[in-house]
Amino acid sequence: MGFFSAKDGTRLFYQDWGTGEPVVFLHSWLLHSDAWEYQFHILVEAGLRCIAHDRRGHGRSDTPGRGYDYDTLADDLSVLLAILDLHNATLVGHSMGGGEIVRYLSRHGRTRVGRIAFVGASLPALCATPDNPGAMDPLVYQAFVHGVRSDRPGFFAAWGQAFFATHLGNRVSSEAVTAMLQQAQLTSPLAALACWSSVFYADFRAELKRLDVPTLIVHGTGDANCPVEMTGRRTATLVPHAQYKEYVNAGHGLFLTHADQLSSDLLAFVKS
Repeated sequence: MGFFSAKDGTRLFYQDWGTGEPVVFLHSWLLHSDAWEYQFHILVEAGLRCIAHDRRGHGRSDTPGRGYDYDTLADDLSVLLAILDLHNATLVGHSMGGGEIVRYLSRHGRTRVGRIAFVGASLPALCATPDNPGAMDPLVYQAFVHGVRSDRPGFFAAWGQAFFATHLGNRVSSEAVTAMLQQAQLTSPLAALACWSSVFYADFRAELKRLDVPTLIVHGTGDANCPVEMTGRRTATLVPHAQYKEYVNAGHGLFLTHADQLSSDLLAFVKS
């Protein structure tokens, strides 16, 4: 564990467990790198090196007044890969982290990357437009902004059970829900709103079509945050030769509710 400095001097926290072929994890909007702890344990025991950083404004990283756009976030990732001198890395992105991976490859190429995995990723484009009619109404964006600005802890808490799709039979302890909400509340209000804008209005459709790296896509059919019809399945049609796996009834927080299954699929993918 330690810190590294982004190009603009922002100090970013990162974790680095184990040895072997590197797997770099990127967390979702509002959470931080601890969200991946269950995958870390299994993959490190299998002989892999697991690395993850807290996005700027999240967790233990600095909260600057700028840099929450995907270009800057991708550049932050590039600094981490360069500092650790990683090669043939597998990049794994959950939710917002999926877009960071796509933009990293667009800006920095695949020299250091062997394969990528999208887990419940907010791809390809969340905002509905005339040429993207099946996506979310912009009113959804405004509702999130209002929730964060008016009662941020209450707004996050209201999403707790839906995040894990417990209504579909997924089991998670109340303590685990509380821990997730505590992670979310550590995220600065500035970063929460700026990153939400980046996530909602990003359009990665053209970039996904150009990907030339082995890709695994994992998505839950019960994902309320990134509904599978507009995200996972559409992403799978855009990425050339992608492997696509759906977890029946899994929600957005499948890294916990389906931790063993996800870890097994990631391990098989890395070793393939």
